[in-house]
Formats: sequence, structure tokens, C-alpha cells
Amino acid sequence: MEQQQSPPQAGARVLVVDDDPTVAEIVTGYLDRAGYVVDRAGDGPAALARAAANRPDLVVLDLMLPGMDGLEVCRRMRGAGPVPVIMLTARGDEDDRILGLEVGADDYVTKPFSPRELVLRVESVLRRTRPPGAAAPTLRAAGLRLDTAARRATKNGTELALTIREFDLLAFFLRHPGRAFSREELMREVWGWDFGDLSTVTVHVRRLRGKVEDDPARPRLIQTVWGVGYRFEPSHDGE
Repeated sequence: MEQQQSPPQAGARVLVVDDDPTVAEIVTGYLDRAGYVVDRAGDGPAALARAAANRPDLVVLDLMLPGMDGLEVCRRMRGAGPVPVIMLTARGDEDDRILGLEVGADDYVTKPFSPRELVLRVESVLRRTRPPGAAAPTLRAAGLRLDTAARRATKNGTELALTIREFDLLAFFLRHPGRAFSREELMREVWGWDFGDLSTVTVHVRRLRGKVEDDPARPRLIQTVWGVGYRFEPSHDGE
């Protein structure tokens, strides 16, 4: 019988932060069986301490935590350096999901959720943040320079503080200048999902414009194509 090959992200360290011990135990069990090294924390301060002691490759973070909520934990973790975050929320309120994305979460899952689906989301995020070892090109356009191997981005020589998804989205735009993409296409090509809340794409485009546009209120690089989606136009950078 042929042995099943481990996924490229097997052995990655995942920090699970949830004050519900039952949820944390179930999530930890599924991730452990999928080959991940799992740390657990029941509140914000404990999560920050564990992340400082052993930097995780990804964090599964509950929004509603006692004392320090998940949004603040996410802000502080991202302040210490880039780390992918999947936010868990018991609410179906779109405002909560958007808030999570605004502070840098790469994905969110609404409770109750399927643990198997969560493992697939973890695999999807890690696959895109830890690509195979083949050398990746440097992308340049409109004063932007992306080193896709080191995952560093600069504009006119100044480093940009991009989240994981913002970097992936910008790299995709730079690889396909002048072409209009719908939000569904961007979700499939950048996020790797065939389904999901399209507001995820909207929020990330808005955040990315705030970092790469000279005037985010009048974007010239990432343009809205009404009735379609978005298009990257490096020829409109004013150079």
C-alpha cells in the first residue's frame, strides 16, 4: 500500500485561543491528527505569552475572550510581526467579521463550525503563506516592488506593512495588470476558495488601497470596474 504523503505544511505550529475548553480540545485534536504542533491558550494574555515564547505559524483565535478580546489580541500579535490569523466568532453579525478582517485576520469561521472545515481553512492559509521552495520572481510595477520569496513589499523604497492576504492580493494584481477580476474570481484565485463571504475581498481591497495608493479616496492603481470587480492599472500611477 502506498504511503500517503504529508502535506507541505505538516509540522507547522498552530496556536488555538479559545476560552471554551470543549471547543479548544476538539479543534486541538483535529489539528493534531492533521500533523500540526498545537499550543493552547484560554485568554488573551496567555495567548500573547505563548506566542512570544513559541512563535506560531498560524493562530486560530476566538473573537469573544474574557478580559482582552480577540481583536486586541490580533492587533498585538500582528504588532510583533506577521502571523496568519483565523478568527472564530459565535456571531453571525457581518460587522464582527469585518472588524476581524480590518485588524488583520486572514479568515474567519462562524460558530458552530465543522472542525474538518477549519482544518481545511488552516491548510489553505498555510499553503499560501508557505509556498513550495521553487524560487519566486520579484514583481515590479508603479513604484511597487514585491519579493515573493522573502514576502517583502516596498513602495518607492519604503517598506509596506502588509498582512498575508494583502500581500497575496497585491502580488496577484501585479501578475495580471490591466485585467478586470470579479470578487468571486479573486476569492478563488487568491484565497483558494470556491465559496465564501465576498465582503472579505472588499475589505482587503480597501485596506490594500490604504497602503499602496497616494490618495486611497481616489484610487489610481487598484481601480473599481463597476459591475465587474477590480483592475490593477500600473500605467495610471502618475509616473
